[in-house]
Formats: sequence, structure tokens, C-alpha cells
Amino acid sequence: MNETEIIDVARQAILITIQIGAPVLLVGLVVGVAIALVQALTQIQEITLVFVPKILAIFLAMFLFLPAMMKTLVIFMESLADRMIGLG
Repeated sequence: MNETEIIDVARQAILITIQIGAPVLLVGLVVGVAIALVQALTQIQEITLVFVPKILAIFLAMFLFLPAMMKTLVIFMESLADRMIGLG
């Protein structure tokens, strides 16, 4: 395995990490901004009000996106295993 292949595998791993993490993080971001907007409009400045809806939304997003995340990881692992077998 030369340097180009190692850099390619590292780049793929970073992109897959972004693909897997982005949907859950975006859901957390949208819920956080929506709750902050409601707090600003109603002038309710309770800091703990943000956490429960955000945690529930993130758990729901993980539950919904988990099959796609696992499929992405399985495809990546299969390609890595094929490269390992090709070396031997």
C-alpha cells in the first residue's frame, strides 16, 4: 500500500464521518435555533428549556438515520476488506 492509497482511505474515512454525523448534527442545530427563537420571542430565558427537546430530537434522528448510517459503514468496511485481501 503506497502513500496515495493511504491518503485516499483517510479521505474516504473523513468524508464518511461527515456523512454519518451531519444529519444528526443538523437536526440538533435546527431544534436549538427554533427553541432559541421561541425563547427570544416570548422572553423566557430558561437555559434548561433547550436540552430536553434537543436530546429527544437527536435520539429520534439517530433512530431514523441509523439504517442509512450502518449501510454506509458496511459499504466502507467491505471496500477496506477488499483492499486488505488485495494486498495479501
